[in-house]
Amino acid sequence: MSHTTAHPPIASRTEWLAARKALLTKEKELTKARDAVNAQRRRLPMVSVDKNYVFDTQAGEKTLLDLFDGRHQLVVYHFMFDPSWEKGCPGCTGFVDAMGDTASLLNARDTTFAVIARAPLEKLQRYRAMKGWKQELVSSNRTDFNYDFHATQDESIAPVEHNYHDKVELERRGQARFAQGENHGMSVFFRIDDAIFHTYSTFARGTEGIVSAVSMLDLTPFGRQEDFEDSPAGWPQHPTYG
Repeated sequence: MSHTTAHPPIASRTEWLAARKALLTKEKELTKARDAVNAQRRRLPMVSVDKNYVFDTQAGEKTLLDLFDGRHQLVVYHFMFDPSWEKGCPGCTGFVDAMGDTASLLNARDTTFAVIARAPLEKLQRYRAMKGWKQELVSSNRTDFNYDFHATQDESIAPVEHNYHDKVELERRGQARFAQGENHGMSVFFRIDDAIFHTYSTFARGTEGIVSAVSMLDLTPFGRQEDFEDSPAGWPQHPTYG
């Protein structure tokens, strides 16, 4: 029995090549636009982080400064894991699954990667063991970190803000569900000696393309540190090839 399946139109090789070249033009425009946005992101100002956060880790208590592990840049993934849950968010779980050994690639570019969740350390360790992850999970359970960086919404603790919209704006946009509980996101921090600065955060669909070390580096002040990039003078850069 024959079954009809939806599919793209069928064309000759010549017709396909013409359509592909037209699409390639659009793809190159998108690449150049993305490069321009990344260049603008590398020029964002940064703001001092003055609160002392103490996290629970497999190696004991660590401050935000400790999480840098001596490097200049720290990328944090805000993992959705409420303290009352027994398992982490499926989407966040898929993200960590996909990242694999991202840490070593980032480390080579003076950048540390941390996954931080609000669940207590014991639950995080059980979940990590169940998933077989090498990536450590850090608990912010005893800190205001999630609330201060808008990864958890609870207006009894801090004003609601998700993806730079307050509660009124979220409700107006039909996104009231983001005004409470856990949300995923990414935040970037920079270190000058012992001083810590917040440089960038992104939430919602802003995280969906961050599935590799290079896309994560694009969020940082130093970027990929390759010589094709438009970066401020003095930024570390290496040959893109070779």
